[in-house]
Amino acid sequence: MSNSVEVTLPPIGDFEQVDVIEVLVSSGDHIEAEASIITLESDKATMEIPSPFAGTVTELMVKVGDKISQRGLIMTMEPDEGASVQEPPEPSAVPVSEAVKSPTDVSAEVVVLGGGPGGYTAAFRAADLGKRVVLIERYQQLGGVCLNVGCIPSKALLHTAEIINETAEMERMGVKFARPEIDLEQMRAGKERVVKRLTQGLVGLAKQRNVQVIQGTGKFESPNRIGVVGPEGKISVAFDHAIVACGSSPVKIPGFPNEDPRLMDSTDALALEEIPKKMLVVGGGIIGLEMATVYHALGSEIDIVELQDQIIPGCDKDLVRVLQKQIAKRYNRILLSTSVSDIMAGKDGLKVSFEGKNAPDEALVYDKVLVSVGRSPNGRFIGAEPAGIHVDKRGFIPVDEHMRTNVPNIYAIGDVVGNPMLAHKATHEAKVAAEIIAGQPALFDPLTIPSVAYTDPEVAWMGLTESEAKAQGVAYEKGAFPWAASGRALAIGKEEGLTKLLFDPETKRILGAGIVGANAGELIGEAVLALEMGADAEDIGLTIHPHPTLNETICFAAEMAEGSITDLIPPRKRK
Repeated sequence: MSNSVEVTLPPIGDFEQVDVIEVLVSSGDHIEAEASIITLESDKATMEIPSPFAGTVTELMVKVGDKISQRGLIMTMEPDEGASVQEPPEPSAVPVSEAVKSPTDVSAEVVVLGGGPGGYTAAFRAADLGKRVVLIERYQQLGGVCLNVGCIPSKALLHTAEIINETAEMERMGVKFARPEIDLEQMRAGKERVVKRLTQGLVGLAKQRNVQVIQGTGKFESPNRIGVVGPEGKISVAFDHAIVACGSSPVKIPGFPNEDPRLMDSTDALALEEIPKKMLVVGGGIIGLEMATVYHALGSEIDIVELQDQIIPGCDKDLVRVLQKQIAKRYNRILLSTSVSDIMAGKDGLKVSFEGKNAPDEALVYDKVLVSVGRSPNGRFIGAEPAGIHVDKRGFIPVDEHMRTNVPNIYAIGDVVGNPMLAHKATHEAKVAAEIIAGQPALFDPLTIPSVAYTDPEVAWMGLTESEAKAQGVAYEKGAFPWAASGRALAIGKEEGLTKLLFDPETKRILGAGIVGANAGELIGEAVLALEMGADAEDIGLTIHPHPTLNETICFAAEMAEGSITDLIPPRKRK
């Protein structure tokens, strides 16, 4: 038709020849502006492409299976009368590796300091709500610690460790595998492919939202300005509102030879430069135990030293006991109620001296030592004073339920506002901050934040723990189901697990849950939802779970509390 307009593929990031996997309109269809017209898929992302204006499709130029590049013709449309038809603008966002180089000032309605899970979530949510957003990230890639040197690469390596361990365990079913050959270079490359796919996906999402990304280290200069020092010099960013998402850093112990490459933090451990013959993990928390899982599977002899009287301090002992029983069979030593008094760097290794209840009589020599004793918030490194932001002695930034600091137009989220230092906490806080800035009603008031140790077996818990209930004098009823009675657990050789639920003795509502066993981290979500929805034992027990699954152990634990269990002898009769 004479007034038909060509609709082309707008800029979608660093993608060429992308597959068309779905065509969502047909010739003759009338569609609204922003309605999805096709779905594309690359090796990095799947995305729907919206119509730039309202009108009627006159001719489709693509079909499922075609490949299309930026500015490629998708279809022609007859615009509605009065429809605004204009060439899609180039997004102002750029990859961090191509960050803003101009020394001129930049202004934004919202500036986000830090590009980790909390930071990019805040930036994207604010942009979706119509705000002009600048995202400042010190490193070349978005994603922060979690995507680049934390949650994601560690899970890739933990999956590898799981496969190695499971192949060894298959002998019980009459299947024997040869000892695996470890190609560290290929393993590192595989890990980096996972990271690259996610971080490059973030670049595309930033571009689509017109989020301007600036690479450099940002510090406040006033309550409405941040100076950013990057590869091309310094620029100044003016803003109406700021969201601080500066994260945390691994704790380094003074007096240790921290400059010696054989003394590692979690980032060093994930680099996987070599597999040490003997390795000490200082700290029996989640990160240390996860790295021990990886290195042991790859062939290292592991010792663990923990100052407290149990690994994963804060987790219920009955859950930890199951994990400790399993890893005690694999690891050389687990030294509880013990600390490291000294580390001396020598030619043949790191000589470590211990003190405490279970300290060895003599110093021991290790090829590598991983120090994993927690993380410290980065609040002291953002130039908070010129902006008037209060930072406490530990480096945390106090906030209210709207994530607002003591400075009304400045918000903070993630690790820097307090424990637990978890990405899934940060992302929810991020949305609250962005929505409050946009004038929407929101607050951060979760009933619980779940914790997961991705060890073998996994440990997960949420809500009130049994230890906390006892310490606080909170009355509770418990339903515990041993996985030795689970058909699914027995079938996959994971019968050591346990699922327990805590309930209020009066209302019968769920108070907390703990799971130890295979995929505990995938199972705990149901318990979190039950707590948030105010479910009681009967609600959970009457919910039909698929059989046979590990998931049904949650149902069985509720039935144990109710006294209606039939897969075991009930602890008491149901009233």
